[in-house]
Amino acid sequence: MKHFISLHHFNAGQLRDFIALSADIKKNKGRYLKALKNRHVGILFQKPSLRTKTSFCIGAMELGANVLYYSPDEVKIGKREKICDAARTMSRYLSALVLRTYGHDNVLEFAKYSTVPVINGLSDKYHPSQVLADVLTINEHKGRLQGLKIAYVGDGNNVCNSLMHAFAVLGGDFFVASPKGYGPDHRVVKETLSLPGVKGRIVLAGSAREAAGGADVLYTDVWTSMGQEEEAQKRRRIFKSYQINDKLLAAADKRCIVMHCLPAHRGEEVTDSVIDGKHSVVFDQAENRLHTAKAILLKLLKSKTR
Repeated sequence: MKHFISLHHFNAGQLRDFIALSADIKKNKGRYLKALKNRHVGILFQKPSLRTKTSFCIGAMELGANVLYYSPDEVKIGKREKICDAARTMSRYLSALVLRTYGHDNVLEFAKYSTVPVINGLSDKYHPSQVLADVLTINEHKGRLQGLKIAYVGDGNNVCNSLMHAFAVLGGDFFVASPKGYGPDHRVVKETLSLPGVKGRIVLAGSAREAAGGADVLYTDVWTSMGQEEEAQKRRRIFKSYQINDKLLAAADKRCIVMHCLPAHRGEEVTDSVIDGKHSVVFDQAENRLHTAKAILLKLLKSKTR
């Protein structure tokens, strides 16, 4: 594995290996201390971040690596200098790079010219590092991944795309409920269904209620993502019937867990009573970003633990 760009590059066995390693890192932190000693991890972000930045910075440091953070104004990839030049230059210094950007083409171009591993910390198309933590969280709370009904309610965005990839190969039924014109990109759906070893179903539901019915997992994300701020008022009107609230939660399985990748716009896509309620595992998700970030770094850098 050279880069970590999208989950559609991994089969079920490989995803389960990631989850097993993440779980072991979480349980046996001391076993992995200094595993990446004398390595150098760059964090290059064009978008704001709390969990991705924190998890990869602390994760790399706890593994013994040195961390360099580059703010959006420092590098200005594609503007101050071409991506190909930045990638080839940084490859001479770093052991790996975490890139958080807007266009997914930026990640692909960076990976094309980089001679060290590139990790997609978020692009407008995929958010694989987030979903790896989501899968770990679901496995912890449900004890399995295959045969679950996952209901995603809201904008068919980058998180939705990566969740589809994961559960298509892991064998879960993935239901998506979005307003007309705001569902997942049909090209991503087609790509997902064509993956080798697909076991799960993808169902584009007609309503939030249809998606949530009997669901084992209810998942949502913000209605307005970074870069869409001018659409916020319009989206609040269009998405108002796609809120995860107590009424929608009651339609799900009684042991359903509620997930959100954060940050949350409370009162929009999810109510306080749900995100703070007994079904919520939102902050377990947030914590697990750290353990899966470490697993990604270890897998990419092929470091031996002591």
